[in-house]
Amino acid sequence: ISSVSWGRAPITARVCPLSSRSARRGSRAAEVEAAQKLAEDVARAMYSRDVAVIAQGIVILEVRPGFARVRMRVRADMLNGHAICHGGLVFTLADSAFAYACNSYGLVTVAASAGIELLLPSREGDELTAEAVEVTRSRRNGIYDVTVRNQRDERVALFRGRSHQLNEPVIRESEAR
Repeated sequence: ISSVSWGRAPITARVCPLSSRSARRGSRAAEVEAAQKLAEDVARAMYSRDVAVIAQGIVILEVRPGFARVRMRVRADMLNGHAICHGGLVFTLADSAFAYACNSYGLVTVAASAGIELLLPSREGDELTAEAVEVTRSRRNGIYDVTVRNQRDERVALFRGRSHQLNEPVIRESEAR
């Protein structure tokens, strides 16, 4: 028996063996924690090598297994002849979220196909956020939907990507901690 004091009254806890149900819950929690750490480590490794993403000012806001959220501020050098953000750069933002989401399991995963529907124009100063969500994933292939929104929470674009997983790790031995 151990005693810990929080506030005024001591809290007494009994140390007892975990039931098999509690052990399974603990094991599941450890698996979830390990999967989250892998997703974060993969995103960190990919980002450090992704010159295009860094050049566009894309930043990772959140990554989880099968999920990613990234952001980009529209700059003057991203505008086309109509003074709106070039559609290819909106695609790049959505594709980046897709890449972080589908690579979050630790194996190199590439786009097999992708398409985008541009719904609203974006202008200089707009802050675009792309959120990628796994729709389905099998052994080697996956489908991911990405929604791009502006700072007013308006949908700017809808993107769908199909991924293909290769049999090599994202994190190279030289990058492993």
